[in-house]
Amino acid sequence: MSATAHLNTRGAILETAARLLTEGDASMVEIAEAAGVGRATLYRHFPTRDALLAALAVQALDEIAQRVADAGLEQTSVIEGIERLARVFLTVADRYVVLVRERVRPEPDEAERRVGGPLRAVFERGLREGVLRSDLGPQAQLRLFSSLVTGALQAGLQRELGIEETAAILTSFFLEGARARPL
Repeated sequence: MSATAHLNTRGAILETAARLLTEGDASMVEIAEAAGVGRATLYRHFPTRDALLAALAVQALDEIAQRVADAGLEQTSVIEGIERLARVFLTVADRYVVLVRERVRPEPDEAERRVGGPLRAVFERGLREGVLRSDLGPQAQLRLFSSLVTGALQAGLQRELGIEETAAILTSFFLEGARARPL
């Protein structure tokens, strides 16, 4: 098998696995059948379900890192930057919700370098500019924001309300809290 065919097969398996595992629990056999490959081929690429999930985590990190880099966070307001981040995470994580559900995380140092640093920069800027509250540091605020996004994903809000509306609601909820708005 050529290197290109190998990569295409691997990509097809990962794409199929992401789709099937987002829809629900799927066995390795079901993933192989849906990807149009034999079980032996699937297991040659991913010897275990954990190996498959780890590869999905790498792929998700690549996609998130690229979208964060493309989001133009340095050229926008902190508030717009936070909403863009919500949109990025909701969009990408919607495809990889199995990783959220099963708590599979990419390699921590790589995730920090490629995603954590740029995210933290938005929150640090928000503190410097007085847009974000000053009684919590940027790392704590980033964790709270991430928890809010994770909770929305687990509740399936992005599917119920759509990505744009969910991103707007999360941003508002994060910045303004849960206090009722005057009518």
